[in-house]
Amino acid sequence: MQFRSVILIVSIFFLVACSALLGTGTMKLYDLEKDRIVAGRQALARLQAARIVLVGEQHTNQWHHQAQLDVVQTLHQAGANVAIGLEMFRHDRQSDLDGWISGRIIEADFKSLYLENWSYDWQFYRAIFLYARENRIPMVGLNVAPEVSSQVARHGFESLSRSQRGHVDEITCNIPPEHREYLRRAHEAHAHGQLDFEHFCQAQLLWDAAMAAHALHYLEQHQERIMVLLAGSGHARKMGIPAQLRQRTGWPWVVVLPETPGVFEPQWVTAEDADFLFLGY
Repeated sequence: MQFRSVILIVSIFFLVACSALLGTGTMKLYDLEKDRIVAGRQALARLQAARIVLVGEQHTNQWHHQAQLDVVQTLHQAGANVAIGLEMFRHDRQSDLDGWISGRIIEADFKSLYLENWSYDWQFYRAIFLYARENRIPMVGLNVAPEVSSQVARHGFESLSRSQRGHVDEITCNIPPEHREYLRRAHEAHAHGQLDFEHFCQAQLLWDAAMAAHALHYLEQHQERIMVLLAGSGHARKMGIPAQLRQRTGWPWVVVLPETPGVFEPQWVTAEDADFLFLGY
């Protein structure tokens, strides 16, 4: 572990001195598989080879959103046909996103629509939404209606009607032990003791499965696109949405998580969690 830390420090100094970096020229990415900082061109090639690039976030961390925007900008400026998938918008509210991108909906009106979908301040995401509109980059709603996930948390996936299930055929909590333990800790931390754990687990998996299914549905209809999928780091990590993608497709995907003290750090996170970590600027 100490050796790895020394290698990381040396790599960071090398990266700062390197001129061919990703995006703005100052972004630092850590390749978890190769256990080293990578030059921007290497990272860009990996991102361009994917159909889906999942970029995690803590919802109230502005730096994380800047990193997400940089990934979108980097791919777009490199000539990729980018679409942006959003945990922050419901799949059944796609017309609102289309109206925003086309310019039919002004910002003041769209902000109200955004807040009907997501509870976090518009300012955290505003730059991403503006860049998408200015460059006519499609934005795709991926999430389910909150009343659907709440129903699953209370009564289980089997309580949903066919129309409520949408593109998701089945949800069970037959998942690897480490993922189950992760969700059990979330269950306890969020004071969901009054909810049955199996139902809570199904509700969490429903988000991941629905976002994966909706992303794939869009990409099947738009074969020329790469989707940059923005979601909370717990959903974006490989045990979340990517695990659902793996069950549904052989398309390549890449996971990028922002370094988060005490949660996602180079000395603790492995390639089982993500492909890259953002280390800052």
